[in-house]
Order: sequence, then C-alpha cells, then structure tokens
Amino acid sequence: MTSEFAIAVHTLVFLNHKGTHQNSDKIAENVCTNPATIRKILSQLKKAGLVETKEGSDGGFAFMLDPDKVSLDKVLEAVADKPVAVSKRTGNIDLDCQISSNMGFIMDQIYDMMNLACAQRLSEITVSDIDKQIFEC
Repeated sequence: MTSEFAIAVHTLVFLNHKGTHQNSDKIAENVCTNPATIRKILSQLKKAGLVETKEGSDGGFAFMLDPDKVSLDKVLEAVADKPVAVSKRTGNIDLDCQISSNMGFIMDQIYDMMNLACAQRLSEITVSDIDKQIFEC
C-alpha cells in the first residue's frame, strides 16, 4: 500500500471538518506534503465522486458527502489498485521443482485473501469514524 491512501483519508477528514472549499495549498499544509501530490490525489478522489471542485477565488475542493456513509474501502478504490501488491513474483513455473513452480500461484492466492480481508475491514470504517477518533479523544 502506498502513502496515497493515508494522504487521501487525511484530506477527506480535513475537508469534512472544514466544511468549505479548500485550495490545494491549505490541504497540503495540513497533510504535510506538497500541493502537487494533493492535486494528484484530489483528482482521483474527484473521479471517484468523493470530492467536488469549485472555480474562483473562493474555490477549491470540498467533501460534501455524508461522512457516515463514505467508508475507507471507497477511498482505497479511488487511489490504489489493491492494498497488497507485489512487484516481484518468486519461483518459476517452468522449473522442474514443485516449490518453485507453484510458489507464485500459492502466494497470489494469499495476496488475494489479504486484499479481501483488508477491503472488508475498511468497509467498516467511515470518514466520520476517523473524525470522531480525532475530536473525541
């Protein structure tokens, strides 16, 4: 999983708390990253219907959805393909070795199970839940 998910969640919680349109500079300052990264992630969130934009001097990005109904699996879907992804597969299906020729397939099944479990758990956590954890401490 990349940091984009954490940045996206942070951004949505910030926008939800502010309740008004915010520009990428203000969001970036709160998230502690650069505005270009924020704009990239906000573009993905907008495409997924999680934020809206407004032009003009009082414009920017806003989260206008019900925070009780936006679960973190939707945020993950907007910014990442899968929570668990690997760039290198071990083994070789062409080798005359049961371990090497089967390990990639077996690990793919394990990664699929991990992704399903992660998505299930994230579907149980909402933007509102994160907001409550922050402000009801």
